[in-house]
Amino acid sequence: MVATERFRPSVTVAAVIERDGRYLLVEEETPEGLMLNNPAGHVELGESPIEAAVREALEETMRAFEPEAFLGVYLARFLRPARLEDVTYVRLAFSGSVGEEIAGRALDEGIRRTLWLSEAELAACTDRHRSPLVLQCVRDHAAGRRLPLDAVFAHASLQSPWVKG
Repeated sequence: MVATERFRPSVTVAAVIERDGRYLLVEEETPEGLMLNNPAGHVELGESPIEAAVREALEETMRAFEPEAFLGVYLARFLRPARLEDVTYVRLAFSGSVGEEIAGRALDEGIRRTLWLSEAELAACTDRHRSPLVLQCVRDHAAGRRLPLDAVFAHASLQSPWVKG
């Protein structure tokens, strides 16, 4: 048997935010050009998925995100054309609400702007989606999917690798 490299998907979070039938999205610079995404990003060392979703939403939208429900775990694999990179993402998506933009904050590097789109408007531009998960998360939210936030458990060892489990 030949040893192969261990599969290591990227763990990400996404904030699905709806207001008056429109969803808050970000337009971001990518190697493939300007793309649309839910406010999303990678979980960083020492943070829970919920903390990561709150941080990413703030960095990418200049708005405080208040998670209200867990939408689910989403997986997608695709080839990034610009780098011919085979990527698999495990996305933990949360729904919630945001307030207004916080004065004095700037959008995260690479984020051009935020915009509010209806589900239909988002479905009409799938060629501009950063990932195939963008629309799926919105559709699940629109269909009423809501799981309790405590469905996502973060052990205290995230804060310190030396905590006994």
